[in-house]
Parts: sequence; C-alpha cells; structure tokens
Amino acid sequence: MAAAEGERRVALITGASSGIGFAIAAMLAEEGHDLTVVSRTPEKLETAAAELSAHGTDVHPVAANLTDAEQIAAVAAAHRERFGRLDVLVNNAGMGVHAELDDYELKRVDMQLALNLRSVIVLYSEALDLLRVAAAEHRNALVINMSSVVGKRGAAGLGVYSAAKHGVVGFTEAMNAELSGEGVKSCVLCPGFVDTDLADYSQNPVPAAEMIRPLDVAESARALLRLSPTCVVPEIVMTRPGREAVVSG
Repeated sequence: MAAAEGERRVALITGASSGIGFAIAAMLAEEGHDLTVVSRTPEKLETAAAELSAHGTDVHPVAANLTDAEQIAAVAAAHRERFGRLDVLVNNAGMGVHAELDDYELKRVDMQLALNLRSVIVLYSEALDLLRVAAAEHRNALVINMSSVVGKRGAAGLGVYSAAKHGVVGFTEAMNAELSGEGVKSCVLCPGFVDTDLADYSQNPVPAAEMIRPLDVAESARALLRLSPTCVVPEIVMTRPGREAVVSG
C-alpha cells in the first residue's frame, strides 16, 4: 500500500509523541504519508512533529485528551478539515496502572478503560467516513489497533489493562467482519514488553536490553502496508525469544 508516485496518502496516529507511536509515525512519513499526530502534551507533540516534518511530509499536530469523547471527535474533525481522507489510522495511545484487585481505584479503572478501549472504538467510528473515502479508491484502507500480549493472556497486577486490551482484540475482529469486505482492513498488534516509558509504569520485570524495540513494532506495521487488497492480517503477536518470554512477553 505504499503511495504511488505523485500520490499523497494520509495517516492519523495517536500517542505519537514518543515510543511506538512516534516510531510508526516516522515509518509512515518515510512511506510517503502526510500525518495527523495526536498526543496529550502539546510541547512533546510539537517537538515530535518537527522531527517528523524532516521527512518532507505534511505533519498536523493535534493535542487532545483521548479519554474525552468530545476531544476525540475534535481530532477527527481537525484531520477531516486538513486532509479530507484517511488511508491509515493507528490507535496507539494507551496507559497501564499496576495494581492488585484489593487496591483498585475507580478513577484509574475508568481512565484505563477509556484510553485503552473506548478511545479506540470512538476514534474508529469518528474516522470511518474518511477511511471509506480511501477504501473506495484503493480498497486498502488500514486500521492498526494497539493491544498487547496481555490482551491474549491476562497478567497479575494488570487486570484492568488486560481486560481493555482483550477488548481491543475482540473489537478488531468485529471490525474486520463488518468492514473488510468494503476495503477497510483492521489489524491488532499484540507486542510483549516494549522498551518505552509504559513498560516502567507496569512494573515490568524484563531488562531494557531484552525488550522488543519500538522499531520492531513499526516494521510490522510497515509490512501491513505491502498487502494487496485481497489479503487481511487480523492480528500480529510479538514476543521475546525463549520459552518463558512467549508466555510473559
């Protein structure tokens, strides 16, 4: 799905100011996509946008709190006004809070569900008309939803995060059943521990040198761009080498 000569394709990436989101945004810029990049912190987002612009792409930074449905709608509206189409949507923004069930705080439960699951559903819905514009042209509009290996196997201390990420897997499956026939294809990425700030918040036991790299995730996303309209990859699971790593990530 790389852009043809003289054609500009467009992507929207959430959580794009650092880590996996920035790595995927940089890959998409390399592949000739103009970008809307979204993050909560304006200062970090502006810095990221300046770096991404060095690829010669049009980068539109939009700061938003994606736990707020109205702000999600505003992100889609800003992208619609700037570009009028959407070839690739990357629902990457997320966060986890490590806590055992005895210590759950309702506001943190709600925050994790809102950011990790509800924002994926709401932004996909808000952007669907734009994805259909691209799909009508080439039948290869792509939505990448970020889950985790704990979206495949729940992890102690990450019960809410695990539940939300399981939800992302199920939602992605449902969207393929509903939309892939019209050229809007979805893939859920399920990496183990990736060397980003989020790994620190989740009390990650894996040394940084042994973690998956953000570039690994970005390269798996790049491979999805190469698929023909007749092929859907619904899910990619990424783990570290070794028997124990396959279970724990």
